[in-house]
Amino acid sequence: MSKIVILGAGRMGRGIAQAYAAAGEVITLCDVKDRPPGDSARVLAEAKAEIKNDLTFLASIGLGSEVAVGAALERISFLSRSEAPAALADADIIFEGVPETQAAKRALFQWACQLARGNAVMSSTSSTMSVSDLAKMGTHPERFVSGHWLNPAMLMPLVEVARSSSTDQTAVDTLTTSLEHIGKHPVVMKDTPGYIVPRLQAMALNAAARMAEEGVAAPAAIDKAVRMGFGVRYAILGLLEFIDFGGNDILYYATDYLSKNLDANRFSSPPIVAENMKAGRNGIRDGKGILDWEGVDIPAYRAQRLEAFVNLLSFLKLGPKMQR
Repeated sequence: MSKIVILGAGRMGRGIAQAYAAAGEVITLCDVKDRPPGDSARVLAEAKAEIKNDLTFLASIGLGSEVAVGAALERISFLSRSEAPAALADADIIFEGVPETQAAKRALFQWACQLARGNAVMSSTSSTMSVSDLAKMGTHPERFVSGHWLNPAMLMPLVEVARSSSTDQTAVDTLTTSLEHIGKHPVVMKDTPGYIVPRLQAMALNAAARMAEEGVAAPAAIDKAVRMGFGVRYAILGLLEFIDFGGNDILYYATDYLSKNLDANRFSSPPIVAENMKAGRNGIRDGKGILDWEGVDIPAYRAQRLEAFVNLLSFLKLGPKMQR
């Protein structure tokens, strides 16, 4: 397993440390601010206490055990900035978790790159800055690859891995392998603002706020619709999978109506939807769509997805009322 160093003892750094330590890995968490020794010791003590409290809570609801909490804490080394150089020199993967400002990122990477090996992977947790811009702040741009964790980092399965045109495949493989080893599910994407989830999330959040503003329904009703409809559906089916599942042409006609009756800028479909409809690539029923359905056992696929949906609804106590 790679030697992991996390730079930044704030919320994200603590969450990443918790995820690795809980999965059985030995890691190092560094407070990278230049503080008086007493202040740094206080921050690190607070970080340790928070990690312990979080793991203890998870154990109390059946995720882990009290014994595992103690063992996880033993696997984390808590270091101040002055104590970090030796750990950085030996690191295979370095996660950056400092505030989301260019000044903070630049100062961190200039310092860390002087101390780390040339082939140590530099992974920023930024949710907005491009990998290309971040790589310019340090040395060896080929080893820069972003790892965007979603909060809470300990619990969220997804990590979005973004690479630039300069990123070496070895850096991508090293990071994704490390993440998979601790049970995370990385997706690799190109260097683009907002990543995947934040872009989708921003549109959905703004749409919900507009509906509340327009009086479409009470805010509590909008949120209930999200929890009972939107949320449970897309926990099982991906958005593109759903297009192919229901029919690309259905989406085309629905968005055409909405764009004409609400707002063309917000609801017009992208060209790929019209192009696929004209070409007869409407999804499962055509055997091709946005996703590749060639060779897929469609009846078995439908049954698997339906079973997963029923299991989720049953767990959430949202299943249909069935007379016995």
